[in-house]
Amino acid sequence: MPDALGPFRDLLGEGGVLSEPDRTAAYTLDHRELMRGQTEAVLRPRSVEAVQGLVRLARAHGYGLVPQGGNTGYVGGATPEPGRRQLVVSLERMTRIRAVDPLNFTLSCDAGTLLAEAQAAAAEHDRLLPLSLGSEGSCRLGGNLGTNAGGLQVLRYGMTRDLVLGLEAVLPDGALFSDMRSLRKNNIGTDLKQAFIGAEGTLGIVTGVVLKLWPAQAYRATAWLQLSAGSSLPEIAALVRRETSDLASTFELISASSLGLVAEMRGTDPGVRAGPGGAVLLELQASSARISLDDVLMGTLELLMERGEVEDAVLAQSEAQRRAMWAIRETIPEGEKHAGGSVKHDIAVPVSQLAAFLERGGALLAARLPEVRLSFYGHVGDGNIHYNLVVPKGQDRLAFTRAIEAGIAHDLYAIAADLGGSFSAEYGIGRFKRDLLVRYTDPTRLHLLAAVKRAFDPEGMMNAGAMLAEPPAGRDQAGAAAGSVS
Repeated sequence: MPDALGPFRDLLGEGGVLSEPDRTAAYTLDHRELMRGQTEAVLRPRSVEAVQGLVRLARAHGYGLVPQGGNTGYVGGATPEPGRRQLVVSLERMTRIRAVDPLNFTLSCDAGTLLAEAQAAAAEHDRLLPLSLGSEGSCRLGGNLGTNAGGLQVLRYGMTRDLVLGLEAVLPDGALFSDMRSLRKNNIGTDLKQAFIGAEGTLGIVTGVVLKLWPAQAYRATAWLQLSAGSSLPEIAALVRRETSDLASTFELISASSLGLVAEMRGTDPGVRAGPGGAVLLELQASSARISLDDVLMGTLELLMERGEVEDAVLAQSEAQRRAMWAIRETIPEGEKHAGGSVKHDIAVPVSQLAAFLERGGALLAARLPEVRLSFYGHVGDGNIHYNLVVPKGQDRLAFTRAIEAGIAHDLYAIAADLGGSFSAEYGIGRFKRDLLVRYTDPTRLHLLAAVKRAFDPEGMMNAGAMLAEPPAGRDQAGAAAGSVS
């Protein structure tokens, strides 16, 4: 039989097509190991022109395509779906830093660049790329754009969408949309590049990006706050922003339960405590030594203690102590995994409604699932709570996950919605939250999402099954209906 992948091998050269099951396995398992996908091959282009070529080949040969960054997502958005004839497109060999313009405060690079490598490229020019995630050593910028990633410094710098000045993407017909300009003011009609950010690869394959930079934040002041009983997170967050003149880059809530999971995983005392109201990891940053961050932070903490919001605080006295505090925050997911895994709820509510959500969510769990351990933490400075239920010992993780997602998860999302919030703060929709998108989104929005998909991708070739359950009628859908299995 002829080799259906032969044209792709000719185009992409040595190492450009992976088809052996042992080599494709890592690309077909989602990060949380909740879904094993199927694909005939993983395509690994080295250039924009190669991406254009493989898209045209896929279209001609009846394949769908699934763009994949570092495969670190939580919602199955980069996993080729069983029952669809899909090839994975990994940009892991497209990692070129195209340019750093320190006077324009911009960086342009390939979409396959690791986030940590982009950060390092900016740092070489005494500049800061503020997008910061726990997975920054393995996630890639194309995936960050596809999911509109949030991370640790949204409070001060915004989501990924807020950091993008220019973008380049290959469309489903192989044409190149190129808007790689580094302008901050450029009103030439609808800002089309924004359509690709948060679209999870369903409209095209992002191949390049221009990002905003800031002066390197060489000076930091970091504190671990023990919150008092009855402390008001919204009031604390508002006071911190006011008293620090918005120099706070992070404001991370850590519950006592989450801190306990880290301690259990390590088998040692973490060296810090959570108060009755939990703990907050607060960090201020500045680019100039003329600003005395320690004085600003101390004055803020004194005011919080006077008001009874904080019962104690530890200020990092060295970089090692600062890193130790951050290590606690960043290893909470690992602590949950060590305890048996967790069902993750990526909740967002207005900052003013944080206390209401925690109170109502806690009451719901106490009444319905008192035996289940709750781990909640997150970027509460921007209203994002990771509200996770730890799998009870002895229970099957996948079965427990399915039971929670079919039951009490909907009640938690209903509380968030009632408070003006969302079921997806920074993870996206992917394949795991398609039903939630339908359930909690008004029909007009769904209609517009489908209309945009049809306009960009009328044959449903790009990441069919992500975000929207069914693509527009076309090649991929017809292949699935005929029984084609990748």
